[in-house]
Amino acid sequence: MSRVSLLIKRPKRTLAALTAVLAAVGVAVGSGADFTATSANPSNTFASGTLTMDNSKDSAAIFTPTNMRPGGPTQTGTVDIKNTGSLAGTFSLSRTNLTNSDTVNPLAAKINLVVTDCGLYVGATAPTCGDGDDVAKYTGTLAGMSSSVALGSYAATDKRRYEFAATLDSSADDNYQGDNASARFQWDAVQ
Repeated sequence: MSRVSLLIKRPKRTLAALTAVLAAVGVAVGSGADFTATSANPSNTFASGTLTMDNSKDSAAIFTPTNMRPGGPTQTGTVDIKNTGSLAGTFSLSRTNLTNSDTVNPLAAKINLVVTDCGLYVGATAPTCGDGDDVAKYTGTLAGMSSSVALGSYAATDKRRYEFAATLDSSADDNYQGDNASARFQWDAVQ
């Protein structure tokens, strides 16, 4: 008689044998002794960084050129911008809120503007404007400064000086006499 025939003829015995084998396997697997270990790192604290800036002339004009004449001398003003945050940031400058007293002959279209990065402060020492390492960031008319000007990346605590220089273009004629223009300069930073 074959083994399969014996198993079929005696199902209770076969079932009992299978149950015994499964119980033995379960006891062998379930009763195994394992070594365990646990380690923890408590009090993990997470904090966000900051991106803030200081403007040496915050809420004030950088300069107010007056008595400008066609082809006349350049009038300048400086401002210091510092990253006072803990994160590096990409800084930019925009001209906003442009107004002209004469909308037919807008003075802003005749004001030649140059914005120069004079350099990075070294400790408390300001960079010198007008030396060989200055970088012009914008050259054009006041009216033409219609999009933001990239100033580059500032590391945390970096402080830079910028010079604004304005002249009245020599092509300005009598139509521009007594006119005025005003603008707001806005500094932005993104991380």
